[in-house]
Amino acid sequence: MATKRVDSSNIDFQNLVQFLDADLAIRDGDDHAFYHQFNGIDTLKNCIVEYVNDVAVACGAFKPFSEDTVEIKRMYTNPEYRGKGLASKILDRLEVWAKESGYKKCILETGIMQPEAIALYEKKGYRKVSNYGQYIGVENSVCFEKLV
Repeated sequence: MATKRVDSSNIDFQNLVQFLDADLAIRDGDDHAFYHQFNGIDTLKNCIVEYVNDVAVACGAFKPFSEDTVEIKRMYTNPEYRGKGLASKILDRLEVWAKESGYKKCILETGIMQPEAIALYEKKGYRKVSNYGQYIGVENSVCFEKLV
């Protein structure tokens, strides 16, 4: 296994995000267009891709949210590689990178139709918070935060 820090111009990151978007389109149903507008990757500078035998199998990213906070974005693991701790590893590495960059807190949003993601974030010490920003009042969103 190998982990690479990249930006959103990385083709492996882009390909994994396409798989993520296809999965979310199914899970989110009619709500997908609303969420999709907040998930552009063009300006993401802090992305991680996990490789197994030189094949990109998982990814995640963060973007600045405020002076001391980043927002975790675009977490995805290929279904064939789920249950192996890759998402936890990526999340750990994103948190370390955020801390190295001077940030003190990570926030994120996920959907209620993504129970695996909710379980991951709770396991990794994230606590539920009131929905923030564009997710305020959105019933299908669950927001979390964690100090790093």
